[in-house]
Amino acid sequence: MAAYGTDQGFTDWLAEQGYSLPPSAPSPAVLRARGSAYVDGYEAFWTGYRTNGVMQELAWPRTGATVNCVQPVPVDAIPPAVVNASYRAGWLDAQTPGILIGSSASLGQRVKRELVEGAVDVEYFDDGKAERSGGPSFIDSQIDGWLSAFICDDSKGMAFMWTLGS
Repeated sequence: MAAYGTDQGFTDWLAEQGYSLPPSAPSPAVLRARGSAYVDGYEAFWTGYRTNGVMQELAWPRTGATVNCVQPVPVDAIPPAVVNASYRAGWLDAQTPGILIGSSASLGQRVKRELVEGAVDVEYFDDGKAERSGGPSFIDSQIDGWLSAFICDDSKGMAFMWTLGS
């Protein structure tokens, strides 16, 4: 199972952030793999290409990658921002299982309010605009901030934000 960072690094990161995993959470290795897969969903927007080509399991390390379109990233490096983003994504998945794989809501049927105990009161958004492009679904501004540093385009990041549904 390919994943960024280490189980110990993930455990240390959780402690540094003041976070803990729920008792029902999968193992750190599973959460790191899920977080890493989510992070790699941003790959189409990043500068550079996989250093070891198509046989490389994860998107990093990359050749030709830059930070903020200027500073080169060493070809053998996995930036701490990528590792931290994968840890945060794994932690988010532990808190809300399935959050990294998107919503199962139908178009125009996203829940706005739902009261379950006692009387059932459900109200749905009906904006008809609940569509998703081929990129990752935006779930967390901190992850987005860390990973957007490796995107370089003429639209000053707007192309990236459009793909996320902003």
